[in-house]
Amino acid sequence: MARTWAQLLGETDGEGDDAEQSGFFARLRDSLGKSRRALTAELGASFDPAQEEAWEQLEVALLRADVGVTSTAELVRRLEERGEVGDLAEALAEEVERLFGEPPVLARAMERPTVILVVGVNGTGKTTTIGKLARKLGEHRRSVLVGAADTFRAAAEEQLEIWAERAGADFVGGSRGSDPAAVAFDALEAGRARARDTVIVDTAGRLHTQSNLMDELAKIRRVIASRIDGAPHETLLVVDATTGQNGVQQARLFAETAGVTGVALTKLDGSAKGGIAIAIAHELGIPVKLVGVGEGIDDLRPFDARDYARALVGP
Repeated sequence: MARTWAQLLGETDGEGDDAEQSGFFARLRDSLGKSRRALTAELGASFDPAQEEAWEQLEVALLRADVGVTSTAELVRRLEERGEVGDLAEALAEEVERLFGEPPVLARAMERPTVILVVGVNGTGKTTTIGKLARKLGEHRRSVLVGAADTFRAAAEEQLEIWAERAGADFVGGSRGSDPAAVAFDALEAGRARARDTVIVDTAGRLHTQSNLMDELAKIRRVIASRIDGAPHETLLVVDATTGQNGVQQARLFAETAGVTGVALTKLDGSAKGGIAIAIAHELGIPVKLVGVGEGIDDLRPFDARDYARALVGP
C-alpha cells in the first residue's frame, strides 16, 4: 500500500509531533533564508498588479531563485488569474503549494524487502542522505540493510559503513573495483535472508555525461529487478540545491536513463536557489520526497509542500 513519506517515517504519529514539526519548520525556514531574502528583496514592499513592471519584477525574482522559466510563467499566470492578489507573499505561497500537487508517496513491496536505489553525482550528499534515511527508518521500527554498490571511489564504502553503523543498520559491501551489480545482488540476498524491511543500495557518483557509468547503473537495476518483483521500488536521485539549474539538468538526464521516482534535495541551508524544488517537481514531474536542512543525522525529513512554500516566500 502506498503511503506518504510522512506516514512511513512516523511524522504523523505520537505525542510531541507538533513541537517537533515546529522545530523542523524553523530549521527549514532558516535553511531557505538566503532564497527567501533574495526573492523578497526583488519584490519590494508593495506590489501593484495594475503595473506591468510589477509582474516583470516578480518574474525576475522567481527566476533568480531558480524556480525555472516554465514554473515561473505558470505561477505568474495563476496569480494574474486571481485578479485581486492582496498579500503577495501569501498568494504566492498558496500557488507554490498548489503547484506541487498531492503529497509524494512511497511504493512499498508486498513482501520484504522494499528496495531503494539511490543515485546522483559525487558531492551531492548521497552517502549522508542514505545514512540519515536509514536512521529515520530505524527509529520507526523498520529494519534496514545498506548495500555499498559504489565500488569506484576508495572511501565510499568506508564512509557508508560508518553511517550504517550510526543508523543501526546492517551493511553489505564489496572490494574496491568489484562489480557493483554483484554487490547489489549480495545486498538483496542478505536483506531477504535476514527478513529486513528495507534494503538501500548506494551507487557510484555518476556523471551523467559518462555513458559507461549510466550503463552500469542500468545493469544494477536489471539485477535488482531479476531478484525481487517490482524492485527497485524507489529510485531516489540526490540533488544538491546549491547547484540550481545544473541540478535540474541532472534530474532531467537521470530521469531519462535511471527511472527516477523521487528526489532527495540536500544542502538547502547553503543555497540561495531554493526554488529548484519547484522546477524539478513542476517542469520535470519528479516529486521531491525528502529534504535535508543540515549536517545532523536527524536533519532529513519528508518534503512538505506547504511548509516549503511558507518558508520560501513567507514574511
